[in-house]
Amino acid sequence: RAPPRSAAAARPPPGLSGRQASALADRRKKERKMASSAAAARAVRQRDLLPLHEGLAAPYVRPTRVAENASQALAHDVRSDEAEVVDIMRVAIAMKASRKVFLDTGFDRFSDTLKGYSLLTLFEKPSLRTRVSLEVGMHQLGGQAIMYSISDSPLGVKESIEDTGKVLSRMCQGVTARVNSRKSVRNLAMVSTIPVINALDDYAHPMQMLADLLTIIEHKGTWEGITMAYFGDLENNVTYDLMRTAALMGYTLHLAGVGDIEAGVWEEVKKLCAASGGKVEVFKTAQEAVKDVDVIYCDSWMSYGIPKEEEEARKKLFMPFQVDTELLKMAKPDCIFMNCLPAARGMEQTAEVIDGPQSVVFDQAENRLHAQKALLVHLMAPRRFAQIVSVGDLP
Repeated sequence: RAPPRSAAAARPPPGLSGRQASALADRRKKERKMASSAAAARAVRQRDLLPLHEGLAAPYVRPTRVAENASQALAHDVRSDEAEVVDIMRVAIAMKASRKVFLDTGFDRFSDTLKGYSLLTLFEKPSLRTRVSLEVGMHQLGGQAIMYSISDSPLGVKESIEDTGKVLSRMCQGVTARVNSRKSVRNLAMVSTIPVINALDDYAHPMQMLADLLTIIEHKGTWEGITMAYFGDLENNVTYDLMRTAALMGYTLHLAGVGDIEAGVWEEVKKLCAASGGKVEVFKTAQEAVKDVDVIYCDSWMSYGIPKEEEEARKKLFMPFQVDTELLKMAKPDCIFMNCLPAARGMEQTAEVIDGPQSVVFDQAENRLHAQKALLVHLMAPRRFAQIVSVGDLP
């Protein structure tokens, strides 16, 4: 904030006509407004997006160099963060509706929202939905996404991560990173002055969670009071974020599968549940976990990096938790089936389930686009996001 100006400094120099003095006063007023805007922009750039375990909980963005782990990052009021997530959902719904109108009219009210903005998308892991949704989303918002593979040129090898973060911060308005390790995202975020968005790591998959929540709202009307059941690999980034999302938003999640959930995740979830009233519970069998649930969720049993020779053993290990039509019948009659894709028919679910009438997996996949667009505006152009929310005609 600029220091207060004295009365003498506020007066125009002597010898100016009334019109000149008025013009000078107007110019000084504009300069002060521009300086204030620049300061606000710098403040925004000093924040970065955390993975969901530190993101939906605290709330998507935080000052850099604040927390070494998720439990330290839970410093904000959980309920206010839930409200922020709700705003992102409202904007995502409006953006999706606007694109439907665009196909008929050629008009999309959000087509210039990120005009002139550039998003660098870093990929260490292969991707279909993440890459396409980010590139299409930035295009629809009037900006551009630039894909860069770090599988061939890892962060911190050719140059220090500090140098990389400083360079990117001067050229782009945001970065997404789909990486093997949580350390990569955190290290880059610590040295960047622009939002660094976790597009997936070994600990979280936050953008998928926003798409999932949007899908639940579309098909159930709300997340409040629902019960979700997840089956499969419990030692998994998607599992961890499903737990965090349920705990933050205050609904119930049943888990059944194989694997050990990290202790740090349980610590985060317990704190969030204490504030939200949510509940996360592990069951021994799929049959126990599925009873009367509103949503069934699966993820691939063969995550990236699973050796080919281990696939058959994993299949036998997870088969008791496969979702078939008999298991689906034990849920509520209007239960929906979700899978974040890619899916393998005959493994985590049967073809009859994923291709059946209760499956919403392709709505879920499409919603990656709309949810991420809302998130990108929220992080890269927070003032514009606030203006969109303030209009009052959102869902």
